[in-house]
Amino acid sequence: MKKQTEVQELLNELVATYGVFNIKLYQHHFYVKGAHFFTLHEEFEELYSGVTEQFDELAERLIAVGGKPYATLGEFLEHSLVKETPYDGKETAEEMVVSTVTDYRIIGDKLAKGIVLTGEAGDDATQDLLIGYKTGVDKTVWMLQAYLGKDPLDA
Repeated sequence: MKKQTEVQELLNELVATYGVFNIKLYQHHFYVKGAHFFTLHEEFEELYSGVTEQFDELAERLIAVGGKPYATLGEFLEHSLVKETPYDGKETAEEMVVSTVTDYRIIGDKLAKGIVLTGEAGDDATQDLLIGYKTGVDKTVWMLQAYLGKDPLDA
């Protein structure tokens, strides 16, 4: 029973994190400027669309395993691993991409821990879901890092 509760807590933390991250991606989509506007505007839209879908799947999985997903902005902000950043008009397009990579890495680390936890709990369905998300996060980090002229594991 303890592991099931830990899985529920993990999923809820991910629900909150994906909720905040989704809004950050929208913010970047709205405010990106510069020579790469068209490329990044479209990329941020693709990213928030994927995050929105995963956010919904995480909440539904949490309900399926007996949990109750956070469902208010206050709860999201309180429990998210990713922190909101009010837009001040000074963040460059490159800084937006760097920020997005940082947030994806935070999420990837939590997913990796969740994969271990769900394995220990014998929750194969949730583990499979998290493995798929982690694979996608790793690919997205690689692509965004390549956009920045960096290798996937570079800081």
